[in-house]
Amino acid sequence: MVMRVFVAGGAGVLGRRLVPQLVAREHQVTATTTSAAKLGLLEQLGAVGVVMDGLDAVSVGEAVAAARPDVIVHQMTAISLTHAGKPDLKHPDRWFATTNRLRTEGTDHLLAAAEATGVSHVVAQGYASWNGIRQGGWVKTEEDPLDLMTGTAAQAGMEAIRHVEEVVLKAGGAVMRYGAFYGPYAIDDQVELIRKRQFPLVGRSTGYSSWVHLDDAASATVLAVEQKARGVFNIVDDDPAPANEWLPYLAECAGAKRPMRVPKWLARLLAGEQAVVMMTEGRGFSNAKARRELGWEPHYPSWRQGFKEELA
Repeated sequence: MVMRVFVAGGAGVLGRRLVPQLVAREHQVTATTTSAAKLGLLEQLGAVGVVMDGLDAVSVGEAVAAARPDVIVHQMTAISLTHAGKPDLKHPDRWFATTNRLRTEGTDHLLAAAEATGVSHVVAQGYASWNGIRQGGWVKTEEDPLDLMTGTAAQAGMEAIRHVEEVVLKAGGAVMRYGAFYGPYAIDDQVELIRKRQFPLVGRSTGYSSWVHLDDAASATVLAVEQKARGVFNIVDDDPAPANEWLPYLAECAGAKRPMRVPKWLARLLAGEQAVVMMTEGRGFSNAKARRELGWEPHYPSWRQGFKEELA
């Protein structure tokens, strides 16, 4: 069934992989950007491009009303160098400030627009890489709560992710808990740090993370759109792994020297609590529900294959 799909944030790293997949399946796509300079890119991808400010309720309402979509896909973030500057794990409250607003205010604006225009289904971006609750096993399902990082600079961002889940699920939509992205333009900043030997292992680096290639994240999202899926789905590969496995391998694929190792106290001083938790206590995620309920089959079942191909 051909649908009219409204992709908020269609010019982002995931949006650029999602829009062509939707178009290839003959859906009519309207995709938004905050920059008129990117309208041509969206048209090249096969979408009708629209300039929209996700933090402006009027802008969102007008864009959605004009598009008359059957489904809204929320991919709005502001994590790129252009919007947020260089990665700052020590101060995620600052680095993710606009993204946090897009995940709270922006989500609310999209849901209000959906209600006003009779859009019955919303699919939104969540996050599930290392941020599972730090109790019990190392791999979590959708039934396990996320870690709110209470009392740290990361708390605001974690609460914003929780807000997306709460309000979208209440509206009968789906939240895609994507793992850490890799693929075109997704990890260039990390690879640069690795090559400069500025991305060290921390302590024993036994904390787990889950990864997902952008194209696999997009394909899962297409399935959620077409099936009008409801609920939370972990969109990660089959291979959650500790930092002491994936980081040296990523360095090897990038042609870099093996990462240095620093003690936790020094990492906490230099990079903050979030970086230490991610590297030493993080919990990865299982994709069993997405495979079972969406029929999703990732093309890159492991980052081991994906990193190698991406950096070849």
